[in-house]
Amino acid sequence: MRAATVVPGDPDSAGVSELPGPTPQPGELLVEGLLAGMCATDREVAASTHGVLPPGHDRLVLFHESVGRVLHAPAISGFHEGDFVAGVVRRPDPKPCGACAAGEWDFCLNGEFTERGIKGLDGFGAQRWTVEPRFAIPVPAALGELGVLTEPTSVVAKAWEQVELIGRRSFFAPRRVLVTGAGPIGLLAALLAVQQGLEVHVLDRVDDGPKPDLVAELGATYHRDVMAIGFEPDVVVEATGSGEVVFEVLQRTARNAITVLTGISGGDRTVPIPAGAINNELVLDNDVVVGSVNANLRHYRSAVQALAAADPEWLSSLITRRLPLDKWPDGFSGGPHDIKTVVELQ
Repeated sequence: MRAATVVPGDPDSAGVSELPGPTPQPGELLVEGLLAGMCATDREVAASTHGVLPPGHDRLVLFHESVGRVLHAPAISGFHEGDFVAGVVRRPDPKPCGACAAGEWDFCLNGEFTERGIKGLDGFGAQRWTVEPRFAIPVPAALGELGVLTEPTSVVAKAWEQVELIGRRSFFAPRRVLVTGAGPIGLLAALLAVQQGLEVHVLDRVDDGPKPDLVAELGATYHRDVMAIGFEPDVVVEATGSGEVVFEVLQRTARNAITVLTGISGGDRTVPIPAGAINNELVLDNDVVVGSVNANLRHYRSAVQALAAADPEWLSSLITRRLPLDKWPDGFSGGPHDIKTVVELQ
């Protein structure tokens, strides 16, 4: 079979490898890989030391965003041949820590977790892959290949869960949401906010292309200038990873606001910040800033529910680029109008 592989830290190694087809272990599913989604994490794995090879391997099968069709399922697995599934990325550490033992491996305490296509485990960028049933998420047939959006939506579902949990500290009745960034995470965050009946605003720097239209189709409002937004959001979902954007927004939130950071800045670039003003804002207004990464099983299941309730044509519009497997490294370069790039594995 063919697979998208890379040596972590060596972007020139990115290519397609011929590998033996996987043999499922007792109890595992055998899956035909259909699509793999690309994101900035894949670029980081290829270009830096962010990725970790599986033990005994000299290359890593890339990609953690997946959708596939079950080819073989054990009778007791709960799955059947032909089912669509998405794979869960993170696995709990083998010790395990208290968080992993409780099923909250997205909050792993000792960092000994593994992640498909990122850390210590091959990913889903292959024409065949195996997965334990407990780490396979059923995707409704009506969604089909759009199930490739399950993993990024799970990140957003966790972010919204964090908002809800923090909001219970006191009276919290949010009305206005600001999402910063109109990439896949940002647009999916806006989708979930609209599904909750909130007034949604999305901030991004482009003024043409599909992003403004996709925001408008949700019934949300698109902005290009944080200085001209003209309201104080109750909730912010930050999906740009831009330090400048983060600190500008933190000075413009409502009282008791909750800001969830989902973007990674990367690099070692520094920016000047008005530390005193931000400190005063957080303290005097009871504001909360929380980071959120990865997801566990309930977030994946919530993600599938949100996607199933969405307009499939709108979801399809998020996929702006489809690459054949042998051209997958081209996905590392893209234009300002790209949203989600997927790789066709067959």
